[in-house]
Parts: sequence; C-alpha cells; structure tokens
Amino acid sequence: MSQANTVILDNEAVQALIDPSHRKHRRLLAAVEAVAARNLRHAGSVRLLVPTTVRVEACWDRQARGSAAINQLRVGDVALDSAAADLATRARTALGVSVADSHIAAVLGTVPGPHAVVTSDAEDIRRIAGMVGVLPTIVNV
Repeated sequence: MSQANTVILDNEAVQALIDPSHRKHRRLLAAVEAVAARNLRHAGSVRLLVPTTVRVEACWDRQARGSAAINQLRVGDVALDSAAADLATRARTALGVSVADSHIAAVLGTVPGPHAVVTSDAEDIRRIAGMVGVLPTIVNV
C-alpha cells in the first residue's frame, strides 16, 4: 500500500471498520492508520475511498449513531456517475460480480492511481482490475 495514491475499501473492510467486535477490526484500523501516517508525512498524498454501493452493501449509514467512529476516518465516497455506471455495468455483465464489486471496477477505471484495494476477495479484485486494465496492490484482510 506504500506506493498507492488511492486506497479503496471493499465490503468486508468497511464492515470490519464499523464493528469493533469484528475479528478483522484491528487489522483494518492498522491499515487506515498507515494511510493517515503517510498523509501526515506527505500532506494528502493518499486518498481513502469507498464506493457508495459498497457502503450500502456494508450497511454504513453515515447518519447512524453507530457510525461516529468510522466517520472520523475521513473515508471519501465515490458515487456512480453515468460513465462510471456504464463501466460498472460492463464489469457486472462480463464477470458476473456483485454490484459493489462492479462499482469497485468503475473506481479503478476512473479514479487516478496507483491503487490499493483492501479486500477479502482478492480473486474478484484481480478479475475486475484486469478487465479495466489496471494492476492495483491487493491488501488481503
């Protein structure tokens, strides 16, 4: 993740950050803290992003009382605009991945990199990244 300018969180990464009792919570906090530390050394050098469909899949309501802690982590939303929705649709149709994973494909294809994806499903991320022609660092959780 040290070379990435854009770090994208998948569903399980978000779920682990939301829930302090999640077995991967500490590992995810360590990854986010590494991004924050890099940003302290090099102001704003890394963006931490979550596709909005991933937020929906992970049930992260930014307005919910239980979201106060994760909201402090400065994770930016990436919404689907028309062009990104078309790219996500092509990924979903070609690969049969979830809507959230197809949105990750659109983020990889439209947001400047280099990228890292924090995921529990490295194989799907490799497939969608290959489809959009990028080679992200995959951080397994």
